[in-house]
Amino acid sequence: MGIITVEKADHLYWLGRYSERVYTTLKLYCDGYDSMIDLDDSYYIKICELLDIPNIYSSKEDFITRYGYDRSDPNSILSNLLRAYDNAIVMRDEIGTETLAYIQMAVYGLEAAAASHAPMMRIQKVVDNLLAFWGCVDDQIDGRCVRGVMKFGKRVERLDLYLRFRRSPAELHRGYMRLVPRAKESGMPYNAEVLEKLKGIIDAPVVDYDAALVQLGQILNV
Repeated sequence: MGIITVEKADHLYWLGRYSERVYTTLKLYCDGYDSMIDLDDSYYIKICELLDIPNIYSSKEDFITRYGYDRSDPNSILSNLLRAYDNAIVMRDEIGTETLAYIQMAVYGLEAAAASHAPMMRIQKVVDNLLAFWGCVDDQIDGRCVRGVMKFGKRVERLDLYLRFRRSPAELHRGYMRLVPRAKESGMPYNAEVLEKLKGIIDAPVVDYDAALVQLGQILNV
């Protein structure tokens, strides 16, 4: 693992994954918010199916509140953001206080959204803080290996979610092409054979999304 231990690499990898999970699912949440409020009472059921999480919600209103902000729901956006924060805290020395601060501000922003009558405005600030977090990663972290592991986690999560959301083959190909160099730069023991199989599935005339997810889930199995 070069200059960082396996344990630290694990924290950095999951910091990258959880922060990306929050960023992408927040966008899905925001896109569906108006639909759930005004039009489609069952939109939240589709989100649960796409993300492969249990539908424990009694209504669209219950989903909007609990999936967004409930600490006791392990699949909620806030729970995932808190996992990112926990990993960031452990890695404070490696990522720096300023970088950590953007994750912390994102947590504060999401908690503020829960109590707001205009949550979408608060959520936009959370998205902005997550974007600033990644900007700070590039600007403030000198360790190439540290940045590489975090970005590897980010790209794995991005492709995972794109597969779950059944995104277009062009988007999947773009996500894959961004993942490959991050895997190589990370220094982590990724499975190159899995990456090759994943490419074949994504570039096939008809994408087998479930098979691609299985392959992606084995990327660190060497």
